[in-house]
Amino acid sequence: MKILVCVKQVPQKDAPLKLNESGTWIREDVSYEVNEPDAFALEEALRQKEKHGGEVVAITAGPARAQQVLREALAKGADRAIHLEDPGFVGLDAFNTARAFAAAIKDEKFDLIFTGLQSDDYGFAQTGVILADLMGWPHATIIMQIEKSDGGIKVKRELEAGYFQFVEMPLPAVLTIQSGINKLRYATLIGIKQAKNKPLRKVTLAEVQSAIGANLQKIERMYIPQKTKKTEYLEGSPGEIAKKLVDKLRNEIRVL
Repeated sequence: MKILVCVKQVPQKDAPLKLNESGTWIREDVSYEVNEPDAFALEEALRQKEKHGGEVVAITAGPARAQQVLREALAKGADRAIHLEDPGFVGLDAFNTARAFAAAIKDEKFDLIFTGLQSDDYGFAQTGVILADLMGWPHATIIMQIEKSDGGIKVKRELEAGYFQFVEMPLPAVLTIQSGINKLRYATLIGIKQAKNKPLRKVTLAEVQSAIGANLQKIERMYIPQKTKKTEYLEGSPGEIAKKLVDKLRNEIRVL
């Protein structure tokens, strides 16, 4: 099977929040890492390749620094990578990101496209679903298991309240992968060395510009919430204090 994996570089979870001058996004001088659900999507693609053969291709969009997540994917076992390289890709919403990906792979023929369920920064959980619609392919979300069959694949979806759903799908298809579907591997020293010689195709913003339109979603402002603290002392006898406390919990805080 030929599998495309969409990976994204996001700010590290423990990185301090540094907003840009306009207060609309995070500055470039924070630490970045691969988006966690995308790491599980890559791992699942590599496992499917080990079972059934084929090729795994990693793709990302972003500035030059985003190439690091592709190098990690190549070191872990991906065969080649595609980098939509330009700072302008950072500001795209999910619809335009999906459009850019679709334009970049228009000459490729994939059996499966994997994305993480959602990104750790925006958290929209939209790119994979939109990409499926643009490609005209069936899709399934929150995938916890994938089995290949003669007619396509059978997937296990995670639902609410501990329930699961099993769905049979034809190929080609798009799947959004849930974190925890598998156990992540580490890149080996040999893999890191081999990654330097694997193909990495760069796609400029100009090459896919015709497929991109105005953003349908826009962040107006980001800010760090102001911390406030108020201490109130209740006076009286223990019984009076208990009554006052119950009254506040019930009528002011409304937790009773």
